[in-house]
Amino acid sequence: MHKVFTGVIPASLMPFTADLEIDEVNYRRHLRDLADTDGVTGIAINGHAAEVSALTPAEQQESLRIAVDEVGDRVDVLCGVADADTARAVDTARMAQEGGAHGLLVFPSSVFGLGMRHRREVAVAHYAAIGAAVELPMVLFIDAASASTTLDAALITELCERVPNITGIKDWSVDILAYEANLRAVRSVSRRVSMLTSFSRALLPSLALGGDGILSGHGSMIADLQVELLRAVEAGDLKAARDVVERIHPLTEVFYAEPVLDQHNRMKVAVAMLGRIDEAHVRPPLLPITDEERAVIADVIKGLPTGTAK
Repeated sequence: MHKVFTGVIPASLMPFTADLEIDEVNYRRHLRDLADTDGVTGIAINGHAAEVSALTPAEQQESLRIAVDEVGDRVDVLCGVADADTARAVDTARMAQEGGAHGLLVFPSSVFGLGMRHRREVAVAHYAAIGAAVELPMVLFIDAASASTTLDAALITELCERVPNITGIKDWSVDILAYEANLRAVRSVSRRVSMLTSFSRALLPSLALGGDGILSGHGSMIADLQVELLRAVEAGDLKAARDVVERIHPLTEVFYAEPVLDQHNRMKVAVAMLGRIDEAHVRPPLLPITDEERAVIADVIKGLPTGTAK
């Protein structure tokens, strides 16, 4: 049986040095902070929050080595597979398995955006090839419902039934109706598949519908609040859940503002301001955010826990 991932799984950031190399000291520090958060069950690496598109294959392998070494004995490490073509995705999945990852977070191929909805077998073949190449459990990233790369509910069901090591869905449909349809699809599968919401601006309704956890880049800075919210929902304590949402809401309004391409850029700045990493460098094509936006972030994060010692 393949492992089913549940609970709060932050998607880690990737700290860089001033010359834009991987900052191993601060990466380890960031990973420890996340793993030390009571209630965190896993950490997703090499995803959007970690600027995976700017990491070379060798750097992705190094990122995994560091994560497994630093926290792999305490929490599950899910390694991102974000390659556009199937052969490279298979190579990345094999690298993750050989490197000690506990699971894969598989992103939709950018090729899907060229017309996968008219040739759904393209998506089936892509995920089936990855699943056949490794024994690791897979969590599928579901893109925004409006995106041409997204998987609809019927295709999610088909994939889960046809690829036995798909054991989870990370839903970023950003549409509560699509989310509920996807959730119902997941619940219809003949074996256990978890539903992990990434709908950070609507965590309460998505969890209340029956989500099994949260897998989100926002967890890189508010994993403790996400744990508190999940526990309140699981306990059926609506008032407590609403209270947590009131604390999260101002943060989501700032960090998920337009342009969305800067969402994790902003989070990295916040994590640095909180003293959890030293600096907040990003690789192009991302650029540093403005001083005005930094001031807004500094104001909204007041009261969040500061970093631990290095």
